[in-house]
Amino acid sequence: MSERPAFPGQALAAAGLNRQFVFDLAGLPEAVRASLGDTAGFQQLILLAHGGRRLWECVQASGCAGEHPIDDYTVRTVEAWLAEHLPGRDWRIVYPGEQPVGLQALGQLAGWHHASPFMIGIDAEWGSWYAYRAAVLIDFQFQPFFPVDRSNPCRSCVVRPCIAACPAGALDDGQFNLEACSRHRLQAGSGCALSCLARNACPVGSEHRYDTAQIAHSYGHSLAMLQRYRDQADAF
Repeated sequence: MSERPAFPGQALAAAGLNRQFVFDLAGLPEAVRASLGDTAGFQQLILLAHGGRRLWECVQASGCAGEHPIDDYTVRTVEAWLAEHLPGRDWRIVYPGEQPVGLQALGQLAGWHHASPFMIGIDAEWGSWYAYRAAVLIDFQFQPFFPVDRSNPCRSCVVRPCIAACPAGALDDGQFNLEACSRHRLQAGSGCALSCLARNACPVGSEHRYDTAQIAHSYGHSLAMLQRYRDQADAF
């Protein structure tokens, strides 16, 4: 049996998808595998994420300007990469997509994802300044990756500046208070409308913090969802 080839991820990294992990489907927990839908005929899953500002810079340079420019750019980039490196092979992009995928569970298996007080995944290198961008089923076998061995940086954090920085007090009780956070974000003139002051206060990986435009773009989507939810609740 020939040795499996190494994953050729350089072009993806240059395009901003600089966090990559290859799983053998047979080794995934049943619940995680079930979240991927029908996996018949596929052998592996590629998980792609970005860390830092590079992806946003690539998106802006690409001219993608629809409602979901990051997703559009990611899908276009991944499809081009698949056509080049896996011609004639079957593949399916399961995220972005309609079906919910267990991205955080996959991140935990990769060693990327640890819980933070402000409910965003964190690790020792990138802090919270990374996000999952694609999950792709393939009928090919690259060399599988080994999990990154890094502990949760929050466990050794004594000062906890994120808790003190939250103006809504949403982190005060040791558990994230979604209602308090949402209520504060929807207030007129809220400093958390298009950002998260608790997240910004975290020193871990701060050199990778997104620029203001990317932060506003991401939080603008969640703010719009909160507003729609409140409007629907008020209608009843």
